[in-house]
Amino acid sequence: MTDENLPDSAPQPALSIELPSEHEAGVFADFANIWNTPSTFVIDFLSVKQPPVDATLLNPEASGTVLLTKVVSRIRIPAEQVFPLIEALTSQANNWLTQTGREEPPEAWFTPDGGGN
Repeated sequence: MTDENLPDSAPQPALSIELPSEHEAGVFADFANIWNTPSTFVIDFLSVKQPPVDATLLNPEASGTVLLTKVVSRIRIPAEQVFPLIEALTSQANNWLTQTGREEPPEAWFTPDGGGN
């Protein structure tokens, strides 16, 4: 039976979510990096390992500074799920703004150097 053949009144199944106790505390991440393949979106949650270092220490031909990070968690989701995830994140972010009375962060927060040089 396909979705098109289901009666309009078919109830959506309830979700029962189980969180293993070893994951209850969660993992702290400073930010996330998102990339994709043709069929999957990957979200790498990153933690900063130390203050920025001179890029020439890692590559003599480089310039500027480098922020050394470590992936603390990697989540892979099917491409079809990214849009419901975006919707859920947007909804939760708007709820948070309303509940806390805070404003959206400035655009500079979303640049790699925090808006500085």
